[in-house]
Amino acid sequence: MSAGWFRRRFLPGVPVPASRTPRPRASPVPYRRPRFLRGSGSGFGTADASRRPDARPVRSPARGRALPWNAGYAEIINAEKSEFNEDQAACGQLCIGRCELRTEENQEWLNLCPEEFLTGHYWALFDGHGGPAAAILAANTLHSCLRRQLEAVVEGMVAMQPPMHLSGQCVCPSDPQFVEEKGIRAEDLVIGALESAFQECDEVIGRELEASGQVGGCTALVAVSLQGKLYVANAGDSRAILVRRDEVQPLSSEFTPETERQRIQQLAFVYPELLAGEFTRLEFPRRLKGDDLGQKVLFRDHHMSGWSYKCVEKSDLKYPLIHGQGRQVSEWSPPRIPLKLPPEELGTLLSLARGCGWGCRVCFKAIGYFFLSPGHPRATVHLCVPSCASGVTSHFPSPQARLLGTLAVSRGLGDHQLRVLDTNIQLKPFLLSVPQVTVLDMDQLELQEEDVVVMATDGLWDVLSNEQVARLVRTFLPGNQEDPHRFSELAKMLIHSTQGKDDGPTGEGQVSYDDISVFVIPLCGQGQGRSSR
Repeated sequence: MSAGWFRRRFLPGVPVPASRTPRPRASPVPYRRPRFLRGSGSGFGTADASRRPDARPVRSPARGRALPWNAGYAEIINAEKSEFNEDQAACGQLCIGRCELRTEENQEWLNLCPEEFLTGHYWALFDGHGGPAAAILAANTLHSCLRRQLEAVVEGMVAMQPPMHLSGQCVCPSDPQFVEEKGIRAEDLVIGALESAFQECDEVIGRELEASGQVGGCTALVAVSLQGKLYVANAGDSRAILVRRDEVQPLSSEFTPETERQRIQQLAFVYPELLAGEFTRLEFPRRLKGDDLGQKVLFRDHHMSGWSYKCVEKSDLKYPLIHGQGRQVSEWSPPRIPLKLPPEELGTLLSLARGCGWGCRVCFKAIGYFFLSPGHPRATVHLCVPSCASGVTSHFPSPQARLLGTLAVSRGLGDHQLRVLDTNIQLKPFLLSVPQVTVLDMDQLELQEEDVVVMATDGLWDVLSNEQVARLVRTFLPGNQEDPHRFSELAKMLIHSTQGKDDGPTGEGQVSYDDISVFVIPLCGQGQGRSSR
């Protein structure tokens, strides 16, 4: 569908601007798929060959290409939501060099001989938005940042107790006691290294994207095995779970505007200039209208986990800092008008939509652009014209929660240049690059043959719950014990379960239109002798 047709059909009387040839923009890195997918049957450097929504190939590593711990992997590109698959993945072995402080004039940290290395393994998923560039940069960079951060603390990691001074000096005789009272352990150094690595990687992405005039960001979900423990670090809305014979254990929490509402609201309370007078930080059950002025309505602020009432003032009618509810809903099908518009033309349409009186905004979902009117009666999805008089309205659930009407995640990497459309309001101050880290002590588990960690980007979890994924895992693995590629086959089967087949394993016919990437990591046999020095 052309932009001109859309304007003639839904925006009558609006002049169609002359088309302009978009200026070419250099990408920081060439588009590519993960290196371990080489030889799996699709070319690199171009968009995936099949772009029909009903013919989305599921890709996995070529047979004979083993991933760490014989982990499985599979991915599928979105249903024409964007030209490229914006997910990226990386995995490999971590070799952490033990370092010593030299005493020469120019002191340096130097690697010693190879037998002094600490080894571990690394798996990572990055879900890009605003283009694939940030996710590609993260896949290329984060493991190097992590290795550097671990090498800076490895002396403390291998000590019986992390010393107060890494040099070994004891300034205060009570230093070991202070460390013990704080409960500082080797795993705390790994957690700190992960947090610092995410921060460093975020800074690298910001510099690279700014230098090339690009924008974009990504979420990051990382699993690292070191010294018998599995560390899962998450910044965004991807998810990792541990599936065992009789339990499902979440290994990550999702960070969305809803889950971090109080942190985001408090930032707006301390620094109100971040909203530039365009948004209200208060949360209401729905978008307020002029008829609500003077009425006492439910609300909550940054200091509240409960709700109260306030008398509505004019400033409360502004667009909410956080609006919407829950994850993207995949079971319902809103009216979709696929548009291939350059950003400047999309901005023109959004400006017209904002003039309609309902505060309509443009949102990118499924396979096209359409206008959302969160303030419209009955929380409708509304395809609007400037007056909203002849729009086509269908009633569906409320839209996905978004920060400043733009992002559906509150943590991740990148997005340094991201602004609310048609404003100079930056989103980066509200976004955190610091992950939450969960530690799984594998030596304390009686691991079974079918115990696995499933890591996946949000496209999988939009359709399948933790329990559904666990049921599929428990159904698949016992009957495929002799297949050396069973974990990649399981990853592929999980993706196939999101593609809307009523006769599929879930029998529910649900569809995910998003990019999906899945790691399946077996744990059995990895608890003992898993990291060496």
